Amino acid sequence: MPNCFHAADILLPQRISMKKWACVACDQFSSQPEYWDEVTAFVGDAPSTLHMIVPEAYLDRPDTRERIASSHRTMEKYLEDGLFRVCRRSFVYLERTLQNGKKRQGLVGQVDLEAYDFDPASYAAIRATEATVRERIPPRMRLLEGAALEFPHVLLLCDDRKDAIMQAARSMAGETVYDFDLQQQGGHICGRLISGLGVSVVNAAVSDYIAAVTARQNENHAMAFAVGDGNHSLASAKACWEKLKPSLSEAQRLEHPARYALVELENIHDPAIEFEPIHRVIRGVDVQALLATVRSHAAADGYPLTMVWDGGRETVFLSREKSPLAVAILQPLLDAFIQDHGGTMDYIHGADVVCSLASQPGTVGLILPGMEKENLFPGVVQGGVLPRKTFSMGEAREKRYYLEGKRRQ
Repeated sequence: MPNCFHAADILLPQRISMKKWACVACDQFSSQPEYWDEVTAFVGDAPSTLHMIVPEAYLDRPDTRERIASSHRTMEKYLEDGLFRVCRRSFVYLERTLQNGKKRQGLVGQVDLEAYDFDPASYAAIRATEATVRERIPPRMRLLEGAALEFPHVLLLCDDRKDAIMQAARSMAGETVYDFDLQQQGGHICGRLISGLGVSVVNAAVSDYIAAVTARQNENHAMAFAVGDGNHSLASAKACWEKLKPSLSEAQRLEHPARYALVELENIHDPAIEFEPIHRVIRGVDVQALLATVRSHAAADGYPLTMVWDGGRETVFLSREKSPLAVAILQPLLDAFIQDHGGTMDYIHGADVVCSLASQPGTVGLILPGMEKENLFPGVVQGGVLPRKTFSMGEAREKRYYLEGKRRQ
Protein backbone atom coordinates (compact mmCIF):
# COMPACT_ATOMS: atom_id res chain seq x y z
CA MET A 1 0.00 0.00 0.00
CA PRO A 2 1.64 3.31 -1.07
CA ASN A 3 1.89 6.33 1.19
CA CYS A 4 -1.20 8.52 0.70
CA PHE A 5 -0.48 11.16 3.39
CA HIS A 6 1.96 13.81 2.22
CA ALA A 7 3.49 17.19 2.93
CA ALA A 8 1.66 20.12 1.34
CA ASP A 9 2.10 23.73 0.28
CA ILE A 10 0.47 25.09 3.42
CA LEU A 11 -0.90 28.62 3.67
CA LEU A 12 -0.62 30.46 6.99
CA PRO A 13 -1.87 34.00 7.62
CA GLN A 14 0.62 36.72 8.52
CA ARG A 15 0.48 39.75 10.81
CA ILE A 16 -3.10 39.30 12.00
CA SER A 17 -4.99 38.33 15.17
CA MET A 18 -4.82 34.53 15.16
CA LYS A 19 -7.52 34.36 17.82
CA LYS A 20 -9.94 36.04 15.42
CA TRP A 21 -8.60 34.09 12.44
CA ALA A 22 -9.35 30.56 13.70
CA CYS A 23 -12.94 29.44 14.24
CA VAL A 24 -14.43 26.04 15.03
CA ALA A 25 -15.76 23.60 12.40
CA CYS A 26 -18.88 24.78 10.57
CA ASP A 27 -20.93 21.71 11.54
CA GLN A 28 -20.68 22.43 15.27
CA PHE A 29 -23.38 24.20 17.30
CA SER A 30 -25.82 23.65 14.42
CA SER A 31 -28.78 24.00 16.81
CA GLN A 32 -27.28 27.00 18.57
CA PRO A 33 -27.06 29.93 16.14
CA GLU A 34 -26.37 32.17 19.12
CA TYR A 35 -22.88 30.62 19.33
CA TRP A 36 -22.15 31.74 15.78
CA ASP A 37 -23.68 35.14 16.45
CA GLU A 38 -21.15 35.54 19.28
CA VAL A 39 -18.30 34.50 16.97
CA THR A 40 -19.47 36.99 14.34
CA ALA A 41 -19.57 39.78 16.89
CA PHE A 42 -16.09 38.90 18.20
CA VAL A 43 -14.46 38.65 14.77
CA GLY A 44 -16.08 41.68 13.17
CA ASP A 45 -14.35 42.66 9.93
CA ALA A 46 -10.95 41.23 10.91
CA PRO A 47 -9.40 38.59 8.64
CA SER A 48 -10.91 35.28 9.66
CA THR A 49 -11.73 31.83 8.41
CA LEU A 50 -15.27 32.67 9.55
CA HIS A 51 -15.61 34.80 6.41
CA MET A 52 -14.73 31.81 4.21
CA ILE A 53 -17.22 29.27 5.57
CA VAL A 54 -20.99 29.01 6.04
CA PRO A 55 -21.95 27.67 9.50
CA GLU A 56 -24.56 24.95 9.22
CA ALA A 57 -26.64 26.83 11.79
CA TYR A 58 -27.25 29.38 9.02
CA LEU A 59 -27.91 27.02 6.11
CA ASP A 60 -31.70 27.39 6.28
CA ARG A 61 -31.51 31.18 5.96
CA PRO A 62 -32.52 32.82 2.67
CA ASP A 63 -29.11 34.43 2.14
CA THR A 64 -27.16 31.15 1.95
CA ARG A 65 -26.33 31.56 -1.75
CA GLU A 66 -24.95 35.04 -1.13
CA ARG A 67 -22.95 33.77 1.86
CA ILE A 68 -21.29 31.19 -0.39
CA ALA A 69 -20.50 33.81 -3.03
CA SER A 70 -19.15 36.13 -0.34
CA SER A 71 -16.89 33.38 1.02
CA HIS A 72 -15.39 32.89 -2.45
CA ARG A 73 -14.83 36.65 -2.86
CA THR A 74 -13.12 36.79 0.52
CA MET A 75 -10.70 34.03 -0.49
CA GLU A 76 -9.73 35.94 -3.62
CA LYS A 77 -9.28 39.15 -1.64
CA TYR A 78 -7.04 37.52 0.94
CA LEU A 79 -4.88 36.13 -1.86
CA GLU A 80 -4.71 39.50 -3.61
CA ASP A 81 -3.80 41.23 -0.36
CA GLY A 82 -0.87 38.87 0.20
CA LEU A 83 -2.29 37.72 3.51
CA PHE A 84 -0.66 34.30 3.36
CA ARG A 85 2.78 32.90 3.83
CA VAL A 86 3.30 29.79 1.68
CA CYS A 87 5.16 26.97 3.45
CA ARG A 88 6.31 24.80 0.56
CA ARG A 89 6.22 21.01 0.91
CA SER A 90 5.73 21.11 4.66
CA PHE A 91 3.87 19.58 7.56
CA VAL A 92 2.70 21.41 10.67
CA TYR A 93 3.05 19.53 13.95
CA LEU A 94 0.61 20.90 16.50
CA GLU A 95 -0.29 20.50 20.13
CA ARG A 96 -3.81 21.38 21.22
CA THR A 97 -4.25 22.01 24.95
CA LEU A 98 -7.82 21.13 25.86
CA GLN A 99 -9.92 22.59 28.66
CA ASN A 100 -9.10 19.59 30.85
CA GLY A 101 -5.38 20.36 30.49
CA LYS A 102 -4.57 17.38 28.24
CA LYS A 103 -2.45 17.98 25.12
CA ARG A 104 -3.63 16.40 21.87
CA GLN A 105 -1.04 15.96 19.13
CA GLY A 106 -1.74 16.46 15.45
CA LEU A 107 0.05 16.61 12.12
CA VAL A 108 -1.33 18.72 9.26
CA GLY A 109 -0.65 17.39 5.77
CA GLN A 110 -2.61 16.39 2.68
CA VAL A 111 -4.20 13.14 1.57
CA ASP A 112 -4.56 11.83 -1.96
CA LEU A 113 -8.30 11.61 -2.64
CA GLU A 114 -7.62 8.75 -5.04
CA ALA A 115 -6.85 6.68 -1.94
CA TYR A 116 -10.10 7.64 -0.15
CA ASP A 117 -13.58 6.22 -0.59
CA PHE A 118 -16.70 6.66 1.54
CA ASP A 119 -18.52 3.69 -0.01
CA PRO A 120 -19.21 1.18 2.82
CA ALA A 121 -18.02 -1.69 0.60
CA SER A 122 -14.70 -0.01 -0.18
CA TYR A 123 -11.29 -1.41 0.65
CA ALA A 124 -9.57 1.95 0.15
CA ALA A 125 -6.56 2.93 2.23
CA ILE A 126 -8.56 5.84 3.68
CA ARG A 127 -12.14 5.08 4.69
CA ALA A 128 -15.14 6.69 6.28
CA THR A 129 -15.98 5.50 9.78
CA GLU A 130 -19.67 6.25 9.55
CA ALA A 131 -22.39 6.05 6.93
CA THR A 132 -22.28 9.05 4.60
CA VAL A 133 -25.58 10.85 4.10
CA ARG A 134 -25.32 11.56 0.38
CA GLU A 135 -27.93 14.33 0.56
CA ARG A 136 -25.46 16.32 2.66
CA ILE A 137 -22.81 16.32 -0.08
CA PRO A 138 -24.32 18.67 -2.73
CA PRO A 139 -24.58 21.70 -0.38
CA ARG A 140 -20.94 21.23 0.58
CA MET A 141 -19.94 20.83 -3.06
CA ARG A 142 -21.45 24.24 -3.75
CA LEU A 143 -19.14 25.67 -1.11
CA LEU A 144 -16.07 23.98 -2.64
CA GLU A 145 -16.77 24.53 -6.33
CA GLY A 146 -15.38 27.87 -7.35
CA ALA A 147 -13.45 28.21 -4.08
CA ALA A 148 -9.82 29.23 -4.51
CA LEU A 149 -8.85 27.92 -1.08
CA GLU A 150 -9.73 25.20 1.40
CA PHE A 151 -9.41 25.14 5.17
CA PRO A 152 -9.88 21.71 6.75
CA HIS A 153 -11.76 20.54 9.79
CA VAL A 154 -11.12 16.88 8.89
CA LEU A 155 -9.49 14.82 11.63
CA LEU A 156 -7.85 11.71 10.19
CA LEU A 157 -6.96 8.84 12.50
CA CYS A 158 -4.13 6.33 12.38
CA ASP A 159 -3.80 3.14 14.45
CA ASP A 160 -0.13 3.74 15.28
CA ARG A 161 0.48 1.56 18.33
CA LYS A 162 4.14 2.61 18.55
CA ASP A 163 3.23 6.30 18.09
CA ALA A 164 6.13 6.45 15.63
CA ILE A 165 4.62 9.10 13.34
CA MET A 166 4.00 11.66 16.08
CA GLN A 167 7.37 10.94 17.67
CA ALA A 168 9.07 11.60 14.34
CA ALA A 169 7.00 14.76 13.78
CA ARG A 170 7.72 16.10 17.26
CA SER A 171 11.45 15.49 16.88
CA MET A 172 11.56 17.23 13.48
CA ALA A 173 9.32 20.20 14.38
CA GLY A 174 11.13 23.50 14.06
CA GLU A 175 9.90 27.07 13.73
CA THR A 176 6.85 27.98 15.80
CA VAL A 177 4.32 29.33 13.29
CA TYR A 178 1.49 29.99 15.75
CA ASP A 179 0.93 29.85 19.49
CA PHE A 180 -2.30 31.33 20.89
CA ASP A 181 -5.53 30.83 22.80
CA LEU A 182 -8.47 29.79 20.61
CA GLN A 183 -11.65 31.82 20.80
CA GLN A 184 -14.85 30.67 22.50
CA GLN A 185 -13.10 28.55 25.16
CA GLY A 186 -11.44 26.32 22.56
CA GLY A 187 -8.25 25.88 24.57
CA HIS A 188 -4.72 26.66 23.39
CA ILE A 189 -2.90 25.65 20.20
CA CYS A 190 0.74 25.73 19.19
CA GLY A 191 2.04 24.76 15.74
CA ARG A 192 5.58 24.14 14.55
CA LEU A 193 6.75 23.76 10.97
CA ILE A 194 8.36 20.62 9.52
CA SER A 195 10.23 21.13 6.25
CA GLY A 196 13.30 19.93 4.37
CA LEU A 197 14.95 16.86 5.88
CA GLY A 198 12.21 16.69 8.52
CA VAL A 199 9.64 15.87 5.81
CA SER A 200 11.72 12.87 4.72
CA VAL A 201 11.92 11.60 8.32
CA VAL A 202 8.15 11.89 8.78
CA ASN A 203 7.52 10.26 5.39
CA ALA A 204 9.64 7.29 6.44
CA ALA A 205 7.66 6.94 9.67
CA VAL A 206 4.37 7.04 7.76
CA SER A 207 5.60 4.42 5.28
CA ASP A 208 6.73 2.16 8.14
CA TYR A 209 3.35 2.57 9.82
CA ILE A 210 1.49 1.65 6.62
CA ALA A 211 3.65 -1.46 6.22
CA ALA A 212 2.90 -2.49 9.82
CA VAL A 213 -0.85 -1.93 9.40
CA THR A 214 -0.90 -3.91 6.17
CA ALA A 215 0.87 -6.81 7.85
CA ARG A 216 -1.44 -6.67 10.87
CA GLN A 217 -4.67 -6.51 8.89
CA ASN A 218 -5.83 -8.53 5.90
CA GLU A 219 -3.38 -7.40 3.21
CA ASN A 220 -6.06 -7.05 0.54
CA HIS A 221 -8.45 -5.20 2.83
CA ALA A 222 -6.02 -3.13 4.91
CA MET A 223 -7.08 0.33 6.05
CA ALA A 224 -4.29 2.77 6.88
CA PHE A 225 -6.36 5.78 7.93
CA ALA A 226 -9.91 6.36 9.14
CA VAL A 227 -11.84 9.62 8.99
CA GLY A 228 -12.54 10.40 12.62
CA ASP A 229 -14.29 13.72 12.03
CA GLY A 230 -15.36 15.74 9.01
CA ASN A 231 -16.29 12.79 6.79
CA HIS A 232 -18.92 14.76 4.84
CA SER A 233 -16.39 17.50 4.20
CA LEU A 234 -13.88 15.00 2.81
CA ALA A 235 -16.62 13.17 0.87
CA SER A 236 -17.56 16.48 -0.76
CA ALA A 237 -13.95 17.13 -1.74
CA LYS A 238 -13.84 13.63 -3.24
CA ALA A 239 -17.08 14.26 -5.18
CA CYS A 240 -15.70 17.55 -6.53
CA TRP A 241 -12.50 15.82 -7.62
CA GLU A 242 -14.40 13.02 -9.40
CA LYS A 243 -16.50 15.66 -11.19
CA LEU A 244 -13.42 17.63 -12.27
CA LYS A 245 -11.17 14.71 -13.19
CA PRO A 246 -12.67 13.84 -16.62
CA SER A 247 -11.84 17.34 -17.90
CA LEU A 248 -8.13 16.96 -17.11
CA SER A 249 -5.30 15.29 -18.98
CA GLU A 250 -3.41 12.42 -17.34
CA ALA A 251 -0.54 14.76 -16.49
CA GLN A 252 -2.90 17.36 -15.00
CA ARG A 253 -4.59 14.73 -12.85
CA LEU A 254 -1.31 13.92 -11.14
CA GLU A 255 -0.67 17.46 -9.93
CA HIS A 256 -4.01 19.24 -9.70
CA PRO A 257 -4.53 20.76 -6.20
CA ALA A 258 -8.13 19.53 -6.01
CA ARG A 259 -6.88 15.93 -6.01
CA TYR A 260 -5.46 16.51 -2.54
CA ALA A 261 -7.24 17.55 0.64
CA LEU A 262 -5.67 19.07 3.73
CA VAL A 263 -6.32 17.16 6.97
CA GLU A 264 -5.05 16.89 10.51
CA LEU A 265 -3.71 13.42 11.30
CA GLU A 266 -4.03 12.13 14.87
CA ASN A 267 -3.14 8.84 16.53
CA ILE A 268 -6.15 7.05 17.97
CA HIS A 269 -3.92 5.88 20.85
CA ASP A 270 -3.19 9.46 21.98
CA PRO A 271 -4.39 9.55 25.62
CA ALA A 272 -5.89 13.00 25.00
CA ILE A 273 -8.27 11.65 22.36
CA GLU A 274 -11.58 10.75 23.91
CA PHE A 275 -14.60 9.47 22.04
CA GLU A 276 -17.75 11.27 23.10
CA PRO A 277 -21.22 9.97 22.24
CA ILE A 278 -23.38 11.96 19.85
CA HIS A 279 -26.83 12.28 21.34
CA ARG A 280 -30.20 12.59 19.59
CA VAL A 281 -32.91 15.24 19.95
CA ILE A 282 -36.26 14.51 18.28
CA ARG A 283 -38.55 17.48 17.66
CA GLY A 284 -42.15 17.82 16.57
CA VAL A 285 -43.34 14.47 17.91
CA ASP A 286 -45.94 12.97 20.24
CA VAL A 287 -43.65 12.69 23.25
CA GLN A 288 -45.54 9.88 24.97
CA ALA A 289 -45.72 7.84 21.76
CA LEU A 290 -41.97 8.07 21.26
CA LEU A 291 -41.27 7.20 24.89
CA ALA A 292 -43.51 4.17 24.61
CA THR A 293 -41.75 3.03 21.44
CA VAL A 294 -38.32 3.22 23.08
CA ARG A 295 -39.59 1.47 26.22
CA SER A 296 -40.92 -1.38 24.09
CA HIS A 297 -37.33 -2.15 23.03
CA ALA A 298 -35.87 -1.93 26.53
CA ALA A 299 -34.12 -4.82 28.27
CA ALA A 300 -33.48 -5.64 31.91
CA ASP A 301 -29.80 -4.79 31.51
CA GLY A 302 -27.49 -3.46 28.82
CA TYR A 303 -26.53 -0.06 27.39
CA PRO A 304 -27.99 2.80 29.45
CA LEU A 305 -30.13 5.21 27.40
CA THR A 306 -31.49 8.29 29.15
CA MET A 307 -34.65 9.88 27.77
CA VAL A 308 -35.29 13.53 28.66
CA TRP A 309 -38.40 15.60 27.97
CA ASP A 310 -40.26 18.59 29.38
CA GLY A 311 -40.80 17.66 33.00
CA GLY A 312 -39.40 14.13 32.80
CA ARG A 313 -36.28 11.98 32.76
CA GLU A 314 -35.97 8.20 32.54
CA THR A 315 -33.17 5.71 31.92
CA VAL A 316 -33.84 2.44 30.09
CA PHE A 317 -31.45 -0.24 28.84
CA LEU A 318 -30.82 -1.61 25.34
CA SER A 319 -29.76 -5.23 25.05
CA ARG A 320 -26.07 -5.80 24.32
CA GLU A 321 -27.02 -9.02 22.54
CA LYS A 322 -28.57 -7.05 19.67
CA SER A 323 -25.41 -5.11 18.75
CA PRO A 324 -21.98 -4.13 20.09
CA LEU A 325 -23.11 -0.48 19.83
CA ALA A 326 -26.08 1.19 21.51
CA VAL A 327 -26.51 3.60 18.61
CA ALA A 328 -26.83 0.68 16.18
CA ILE A 329 -29.95 -0.38 18.10
CA LEU A 330 -31.40 3.08 18.63
CA GLN A 331 -30.90 4.68 15.21
CA PRO A 332 -33.09 2.29 13.15
CA LEU A 333 -35.76 2.53 15.83
CA LEU A 334 -35.81 6.34 15.62
CA ASP A 335 -35.66 6.35 11.81
CA ALA A 336 -38.71 4.08 11.66
CA PHE A 337 -40.63 6.18 14.19
CA ILE A 338 -40.01 9.42 12.30
CA GLN A 339 -40.94 7.81 9.00
CA ASP A 340 -44.25 6.62 10.46
CA HIS A 341 -45.12 9.51 12.76
CA GLY A 342 -43.17 12.54 11.54
CA GLY A 343 -40.68 14.69 13.41
CA THR A 344 -37.09 15.78 12.87
CA MET A 345 -33.81 14.56 14.37
CA ASP A 346 -30.81 16.60 15.49
CA TYR A 347 -27.41 15.22 16.45
CA ILE A 348 -26.12 16.94 19.56
CA HIS A 349 -22.76 17.09 21.37
CA GLY A 350 -23.06 17.43 25.13
CA ALA A 351 -25.71 16.04 27.48
CA ASP A 352 -26.31 19.51 28.94
CA VAL A 353 -27.32 20.84 25.52
CA VAL A 354 -29.68 17.86 25.06
CA CYS A 355 -31.40 18.63 28.37
CA SER A 356 -31.80 22.29 27.45
CA LEU A 357 -33.28 21.53 24.02
CA ALA A 358 -35.53 18.77 25.40
CA SER A 359 -37.32 21.25 27.65
CA GLN A 360 -39.20 22.51 24.58
CA PRO A 361 -42.70 21.13 23.88
CA GLY A 362 -42.92 18.13 21.54
CA THR A 363 -39.25 17.31 22.03
CA VAL A 364 -37.43 14.26 23.38
CA GLY A 365 -33.70 14.08 24.08
CA LEU A 366 -31.89 10.73 24.06
CA ILE A 367 -28.55 10.62 25.86
CA LEU A 368 -26.34 7.75 24.64
CA PRO A 369 -23.33 6.04 26.22
CA GLY A 370 -19.96 6.30 24.45
CA MET A 371 -17.97 3.67 22.54
CA GLU A 372 -14.45 2.39 23.17
CA LYS A 373 -12.04 4.01 20.71
CA GLU A 374 -9.94 0.84 20.45
CA ASN A 375 -12.88 -0.79 18.67
CA LEU A 376 -12.90 1.71 15.80
CA PHE A 377 -10.32 0.28 13.38
CA PRO A 378 -11.29 -3.39 13.90
CA GLY A 379 -14.96 -2.47 13.62
CA VAL A 380 -14.57 -0.66 10.29
CA VAL A 381 -12.16 -3.23 8.80
CA GLN A 382 -14.35 -6.18 9.78
CA GLY A 383 -17.82 -4.77 9.38
CA GLY A 384 -17.72 -1.64 7.24
CA VAL A 385 -18.88 1.79 8.36
CA LEU A 386 -20.52 2.43 11.70
CA PRO A 387 -24.05 3.88 12.02
CA ARG A 388 -24.12 7.59 11.25
CA LYS A 389 -23.15 9.91 14.08
CA THR A 390 -21.87 7.08 16.28
CA PHE A 391 -19.20 9.06 18.10
CA SER A 392 -17.53 12.42 18.35
CA MET A 393 -13.87 13.10 19.00
CA GLY A 394 -14.34 15.30 22.03
CA GLU A 395 -16.93 17.94 22.81
CA ALA A 396 -17.92 20.62 20.30
CA ARG A 397 -15.35 23.16 21.53
CA GLU A 398 -12.60 20.55 21.17
CA LYS A 399 -13.18 20.08 17.44
CA ARG A 400 -10.63 21.21 14.92
CA TYR A 401 -10.54 24.94 14.30
CA TYR A 402 -9.97 26.20 10.76
CA LEU A 403 -6.40 27.48 10.65
CA GLU A 404 -4.03 26.18 7.95
CA GLY A 405 -5.15 26.33 4.33
CA LYS A 406 -4.15 25.30 0.82
CA ARG A 407 -5.07 26.21 -2.73
CA ARG A 408 -7.78 24.30 -4.56
CA GLN A 409 -7.06 25.77 -7.99
